[in-house]
Amino acid sequence: MLTLERLSAGYGRMQILHEIDLRVGAGEIVALVGANGAGKTTTLRSICGQIAPLSGTITFDGAVTAGRRPDELVRAGLVHVPEDRALFGTLTVEENLRMGAWTRTAEQAERSLAEVYSLFEILSERRTTVAETFSGGQQQMLAIGRALMAGPKLLMLDEPSTGLSPKLTWLMLEAVQRIRDTGVSVLLVEQNAKQALAIADRAYVLESGSIVLQGTGSELADDPRVRKAYLGL
Repeated sequence: MLTLERLSAGYGRMQILHEIDLRVGAGEIVALVGANGAGKTTTLRSICGQIAPLSGTITFDGAVTAGRRPDELVRAGLVHVPEDRALFGTLTVEENLRMGAWTRTAEQAERSLAEVYSLFEILSERRTTVAETFSGGQQQMLAIGRALMAGPKLLMLDEPSTGLSPKLTWLMLEAVQRIRDTGVSVLLVEQNAKQALAIADRAYVLESGSIVLQGTGSELADDPRVRKAYLGL
């Protein structure tokens, strides 16, 4: 579904990523964990076309992404939920969701809307509520729901647990698992390594712009280096 080969990227003269290799297969959750400043967000921005790689190759769904605009990648099924959520605060829940369906037919949009409301019942109950009045957890549900309206093949989530209580974080990650179970691949960027590794099929550890460890979620959760550096054990 997604392959990064020797990807290097950064901003201006500042190189952040150093020849990283990463793969996300069909129908799996892959976690990318690491400390603040490790390059996790830069990785997602490179994949979705927000910044141009310095070198290396990104392949999505069998096609190289070089030269393709972010909107073209969304149409192809690659959808990114940024850390700041980027909701339309003065619009209602349903208006926000429908904004996410700009690539779809009316029939597809209605089907996706029903699926989102089934996944996040609170959104259905408060579909006429203005988004800016929502709590952090409800806004995160809305941001993910809006991304699902585009019919993604790969959903990229940047720190979805930011600002959430432990209970809401687990509810959010359980929703991510349900999304994976519908056949959507997920690339999950999380600083909360314990919870990310608990739901990940596979995972990578990013340090100072380089991949230093990889394996299944359970393998990395049991790795002494990960337990000491990221799990506080």
